[in-house]
Amino acid sequence: MTTIIIIVILVLLVVAYVMMYNSLVNLRTHAQEAWSQIDVQLRRRNDLIPNLLETVKGYSKYEAATLEKVTSLRTQLASLPDDAHQEKMDVSNRLTQALGSVYAVAENYPDLKASTEYTKLMEELSNTENKIAYSRQLYNSTVATFDARIQTFPSNMVAKVHHFTAMEYLQVPESAKETPKVSFD
Repeated sequence: MTTIIIIVILVLLVVAYVMMYNSLVNLRTHAQEAWSQIDVQLRRRNDLIPNLLETVKGYSKYEAATLEKVTSLRTQLASLPDDAHQEKMDVSNRLTQALGSVYAVAENYPDLKASTEYTKLMEELSNTENKIAYSRQLYNSTVATFDARIQTFPSNMVAKVHHFTAMEYLQVPESAKETPKVSFD
């Protein structure tokens, strides 16, 4: 009888161990998939930018510096390695700011603002920016769940044995935390 109890306890322990391990693998995979969604949206935005720049160029010959900055950041973003998550987000944030300058250029050219091509591209970019923000939030939430699981007992023991390590959150740049200055001069 004692042997049966010991065997049942051992089987339960093995099942619990396997379930914890599978849970950690599952969470890590979800975090990787969440990053993949961010990457998809970054690539989509990168694909839209050349069309936007060409549309703006046709209306504004004098805004070359703004357009060159956007082009440079787009190229920089595309050249970063896939696992450089935080670096991609930093360049992406700078690109978002540079695109804001492109939006401001349109304010100086009423014909550009009225262009259906420009309006369509701006809508697509705006939707893509929203998807990037949502995907960042999903990634950080998934990472939080994963990180909590590898730090809590008893799954932390399984995580240690199989070398699961904490994943990094995507950080908001300090410049984005600053209060914008509004001036009516």
